[in-house]
Amino acid sequence: MIIGESAENYLETIYIIAKKKSAVRSVDVAAELGYSKPSVCVAMRNLREKGYILTDGDGLITLTDKGTEIAENVFQRHETITNWLMRIGVSSDQAAIDACRIEHVISRESFECLRKSEENFK
Repeated sequence: MIIGESAENYLETIYIIAKKKSAVRSVDVAAELGYSKPSVCVAMRNLREKGYILTDGDGLITLTDKGTEIAENVFQRHETITNWLMRIGVSSDQAAIDACRIEHVISRESFECLRKSEENFK
């Protein structure tokens, strides 16, 4: 399933917020990403229309199974790439920044090889 970088970022952010808090709202996503509330509302509508999230009458956002699968994959790529970069000497802050960019463009083949190599260091 191929979706855009922006949608992946939103889904990953919802996933991360949901791990920290019991409820996720658009304002939480806006605050986490530093985006305007109207921009986030448009993005949430698009994600809802594509079946990645559900929203209720109180504005609570929940990932669907499809949205959760994507968010978990992006989160795993982010964590793996961040750890790999730090292991080779990149500072934690820079590793996190670079991982945010790499996680969206790395091929499945390259990521699987990177993931397997990281497992050897555990």
